[in-house]
Formats: sequence, structure tokens, C-alpha cells
Amino acid sequence: MDKVLGTFNGMPYTVGESILELSYLIAALLFVYGLKLLSHPETARRGNLWAAGGMGLAMITTLLLHRNSDGEGISLTNLWIILAAIGVGAAIGWMVARKVKMTAMPQLVSIYNATGGGASMLVALLEYPAAAAGDVGSILVTVLGLIIGAVAFSGSLIAFGKLDGRVGDIMKPFMTYVNLVLLVATIALGVFIIFSPNPPAEMLWAIYALTAISLVYGVMFVMPIGGADMPVVISLLNSFTGIAAAMAGFIYNNQAMILGGILVGAAGMILTILMCKAMNRTLLNVLFGAFGGGDDGGPGETGDSDKSVQKTFADDVAIQCSYANKVVIVPGYGLAVAQAQHVLKEVASLLEEKGVEVAYGIHPVAGRMPGHMNVLLAEADVPYDQLYDMDEINPQFKNTNVVLIIGANDVVNPAAKTSPGSPIYGMPILNVDEAERTIIFKRSLSPGYAGIDNDLFYSDQNQMFFGDAKKSLQELSKAIKELE
Repeated sequence: MDKVLGTFNGMPYTVGESILELSYLIAALLFVYGLKLLSHPETARRGNLWAAGGMGLAMITTLLLHRNSDGEGISLTNLWIILAAIGVGAAIGWMVARKVKMTAMPQLVSIYNATGGGASMLVALLEYPAAAAGDVGSILVTVLGLIIGAVAFSGSLIAFGKLDGRVGDIMKPFMTYVNLVLLVATIALGVFIIFSPNPPAEMLWAIYALTAISLVYGVMFVMPIGGADMPVVISLLNSFTGIAAAMAGFIYNNQAMILGGILVGAAGMILTILMCKAMNRTLLNVLFGAFGGGDDGGPGETGDSDKSVQKTFADDVAIQCSYANKVVIVPGYGLAVAQAQHVLKEVASLLEEKGVEVAYGIHPVAGRMPGHMNVLLAEADVPYDQLYDMDEINPQFKNTNVVLIIGANDVVNPAAKTSPGSPIYGMPILNVDEAERTIIFKRSLSPGYAGIDNDLFYSDQNQMFFGDAKKSLQELSKAIKELE
């Protein structure tokens, strides 16, 4: 297996090294194929399996064929430690994934981002002495891996806290300047470490200080960002994790880590840009601009007190929906909070039994992460062919009799099209106002995360069904069943 086949750049290469590099290439192809399958809900599960297979292949061949500079493989003691760590990690991941609720999927993604960033940070810390003994390029990738990994780790933990309701939004003007100081200090210290002529032993204080500052910056970086912008932040942190993994790959000269990290980093950045486009905002505005921060308050809160709304109740909604030709359901984060996806599916099934065509319109930033609503509805066994993205569903609203808006707000606000002074003006929205009737399920008239009133509340074609989404849908389900 270790027979020398020839030389490359003056260095000998063996059969084992050739097989190892080939396995990395196959793993990279499996990653790409898996990502391709992830583009559609029906093939997403197979995509995960193909990509996991690629990672498994890379791990197995590395354990069996990797050799250090002295030509020695992994020792038996280290091999058992690695296998034990893999076993413990796999067991924990399996149990968590089996128990987590779909409503908590954004929190789980944030934790996964944190573990990836933390692992890259630890790799950089451990390998710094060896990298510092090499050239500037080795130190550069190590320092970048440390900074990006640390920011992804602590930032993802704060994102988890925000999504789980454990950490509130702190939007103080001075925090922008604090973050700027921390960023400058991080870059300056990183440059100092890279170009310092001092031996590694004398620079350990600097590398530990850089770790601490980067961790603090990750916390302060995410802390001021509002809950409405969490989809963008999650995508960005996911991109950071990928980039940090790629840096770790450069440290170890591991092609699988490099290619996998680049794919994750690129996919996360593309998704981040798409999320910003869906909100009609720049990434800098998301990261440094205060954007609303309102929430759906209690039933007593109202929007514009000079305007009136049409209230409706379960019996009336049941009649309108049961005798409609087409009903479109628009879910939002309020649906996830109320955990009402199963009741919603029951309502849709009852309408379909009456011959009503039912479809779901999904806005790109509905929920707390990209695809959150799709995953939530999939848990309730909503057929994939009934889920339409914004561009697909918008042309259908003109031929829709009733639109049920469950817990969504800013993504259906007509001000995005009609009010140039509005903070959401220009944001692509679901054109529900083109339907014959809209019915909004909401606890109150309070504004959404953008902090502005929703003009749709006061439209002549709109009715408000006040109350908790799950309870209201249960009442609607009961009323539909009572109709003869």
C-alpha cells in the first residue's frame, strides 16, 4: 500500500497517498451531488445521505491511509481515542436530532454552527506552534481559522439564545462603536501575530488574547441584531463555519476539509445574499442597522387607533372557506410559536374533502431560518406539491377566493409596494391583497418585527381573526366539521 509510485515537486508519493487523495475527490463529488438533491424537499433526505456518505468515506480513508511527515500512520492509541470521540459525538447528535421539535430547528442549526466554529478554533489553537515554525502562509490560515471559528462559535451561541428566548435584543447606539473597536483590535492583533519575528513560545500570550477578543466580538457582533434578521445571521454564521473549516483543511493539508468548507462557506454566503434580497436590504444594513424589533403583543394592543378593522369568527371563516374554489394559506413565525402546524393541516384536509383547492405560499424569510416553514409543514405531512415559493404563488392570488394568513405580518404588508418612506419599501412580498378575501390570524394589531403598521389590517377585503393561532384553527376546524 505504501509503495512509492514516483515524485511530485521533488517529494515521493505512494499508493496509499494516491488512494487517499482519490477518496477526497470522490467525497467532494458526493458533497456536490448531495447539495444538488437538497434543492428539493422530495430529494433532500437522499441528499443528506449522499453527502454524509462522502464525509464518511473521507473519514475512513483518512484514518486508514493518512501518514505524517515521517511516513507514520495514526497510532493504535490515538485511533481508539478518535473512534471513541466519534461514537460519543454520533450518539449525542442522534439523540438530539431525534428529540428536537421542528419549531426548534433554527436553534439546533445554530448549535451545529457553534460546534463547527468551535472545532476550527481549537484546531487553530493546537496547531499554532507548528504553523508559526513555518512560512507566513501557514500562520495566516491558522490565524484566520482561529478568528473566524471563534466568531462563529460565540456568535452562534448568542443566536441560539435569541431564537430560544433566552437572550433579548440589545440595540444600543454605542454598541456599533464597541464592535468597531473590537474588530480593529482583532485585525491588528492578527496582523501582529502573522508578521511577528518572535518565536512561537513568546507569542502564545498573543494567540490566547486573539482568541478571547474574537470570542467577545462574536457575542457583541450578534447581540444588537434583531429577531427578524436571524435568518440572515444564521446563514452568515453558517458561511463563517464553512470558511473556518476550510482554513482548518489548509492547516492539515486535507483536501476533503478544504473542499467541504468551501462548499459550505459558498452556499451559506449565497443564501445570505438571497435572504437580504428577499428583505430588500443590504448585508451591512442587517448587521449594523436597527430594524424595528416589534413583536406580536397581547390582545389589548392596537395599531392605528384612527382606523377600524373587520373582525371575524370561526363560523364565518368556515363558511367562506368551505364554499371557496381556492384557498391559499400563508404561514409565518406565529404559526411556529403556536405549534399549530398539525391543526392547520387538519383544516386544509377538511377543506379538500369539500372540493376546495388548497395551496401554501411561502415567503423566503418567513420563520426564523431559511426553509423553516417548509420543514414545519413537512412535519405535519403537508404534501410537497402544495408548497409554493413567492414567485410561484404570487400569480395565483388573482384567482384565489380566500387567503388565510397565519402568524405572518411584514411579508404581506402592502406598504412594501405603496409607501416609499416605509422601511420595508421595495421588499418583495406575497401579493395577498390581490385575492378576493384575506383573513389574518393574529393575537392583536401590533406591528411585526419591522415596527410598522400593516395596511392590510384595515383593507375592506380583509378580516381579522383575533386569538392564539392554534386555538383559532381548532375553532375553525370544529366549525367546518359542523357545516352540512
